[in-house]
Amino acid sequence: MQRAITYDQAVCEAILEEMKKDSTVFLMGEDLHGKPTFAGKPFDEPFRSRILNTPISENGFVGAGLGAAITGMRPIVKLMFADFSLLAMDQIVNQIAKCRYMSGGQTKVPIVIWTPEGASGGSAAQHSQSLEGLFVHIPGLKVAVPSTPYEAK
Repeated sequence: MQRAITYDQAVCEAILEEMKKDSTVFLMGEDLHGKPTFAGKPFDEPFRSRILNTPISENGFVGAGLGAAITGMRPIVKLMFADFSLLAMDQIVNQIAKCRYMSGGQTKVPIVIWTPEGASGGSAAQHSQSLEGLFVHIPGLKVAVPSTPYEAK
């Protein structure tokens, strides 16, 4: 029998499990520290040094995630809304997606870009687009759009 947890709890649990298994996994994005998650505990308690708050500069921190991934780290880059991925299109489409092809398979880019998308309560027009269709057509990118907490984890 499956337990009942929210989508956000499932994602946070999955990230924590990966951080416990692999010391190269880290999380970066805007406004991450101290966000409540499951069991009322701050998400970053056990891994504070591997959770990096970034400035509001999506192209900058997605590019930093790319550099970290190329050097052997496993970044999870959190964008507040999928709409903001458009600000980092060069890094995502021309760099992250193509590094492996441009290096003849010698360069790996183990990066996850995690972002909510679609309409939600109180989100304005610039915070509610569903942009997965743009990314599924880019060779080198893998797009996952889980619909349940179980699939998300």
